[in-house]
Amino acid sequence: MQTIELNKQWFRGAVSIETTDTGHRPWRLPYDQLGLFASKLVETAGETAGVRVAFISDSTSVELHVARTDKEIRFDIVIEDELVDTKTLLAGEEICLFTNLRGSMKRIEVYLSQEAAVIVKALKVDDGASAAPLPSNQPRWITYGSSITQCRSAESPALTWPAIVARNKGWDVTCMGYAGQCHLEPMIARIIRDLPADIISMCLGINVMGGNTLNIRTFRSAIVGMVSIIREKHRSTPLFLISPIYCPHRETSENLVGMNLVTMRNEIQEAVNLLTFYGDTNLAYVDGLDIFGEAYVARLPDHLHPNAEGNKIMASHIQEKLILSR
Repeated sequence: MQTIELNKQWFRGAVSIETTDTGHRPWRLPYDQLGLFASKLVETAGETAGVRVAFISDSTSVELHVARTDKEIRFDIVIEDELVDTKTLLAGEEICLFTNLRGSMKRIEVYLSQEAAVIVKALKVDDGASAAPLPSNQPRWITYGSSITQCRSAESPALTWPAIVARNKGWDVTCMGYAGQCHLEPMIARIIRDLPADIISMCLGINVMGGNTLNIRTFRSAIVGMVSIIREKHRSTPLFLISPIYCPHRETSENLVGMNLVTMRNEIQEAVNLLTFYGDTNLAYVDGLDIFGEAYVARLPDHLHPNAEGNKIMASHIQEKLILSR
């Protein structure tokens, strides 16, 4: 097989690509500014949820070499938006080989693990095959949120709800779902502001609830501030604010600062109402209970995170709500 010389053009879904002697490491934060972010956020942003090695090729085999990891992780290969195969690397393994691919020219995306950091050391295709980075010609979607957006519990990296929605819609997704770290930080708003985007969605509230990080005085104003920062460059981009999905033990029970999910949904709705009143005609509220309500509680094994089937349910409901042109 021949080795392809990689650069950042071969990757989709990353905020930045750090290149070292070991290989190429995708980050979901700017890698040269990591010191500006909380350490737990940095750790989570190093996990490659939604990141793909994306290219066009007529190769019948694709071999991905990655730096050795200390746990079992999964990789998917998607061809022309169809999930074709999943490979599992055991702890200590480095080579992920996909074979028996059709030989015609095709769009290929190798989804990296959504639950671990991945350093790509090499990409190989058949001797004599051609390969080039996938053209950037799809609408670009940024989705921000918590572990429910990162989707560690999905069956495989191409079966997270953002990945499913993106393929069904024909969108190029950047997943900014950070497990435990969705706290409406201004620096995250600045990243979203500065990234190209044709549509933006933000799932807000569940980490704020669990971390007691914002209260009734600050939660709504943090939402208004985050949207306002994003609007500095995305003045007319469709932007959807999604409130928390169903979580039985947090619906009406208050946290340490007097917040519950009923209150949070009302506050997010009110923030949207206010911003709309002041002229933001491309902002919309999506009720999380319409995405994943009490009827699906059996798909919440820990009463918080949707399981593999739950991710598919979320995808089917969210894709109905997200509209590119408003």
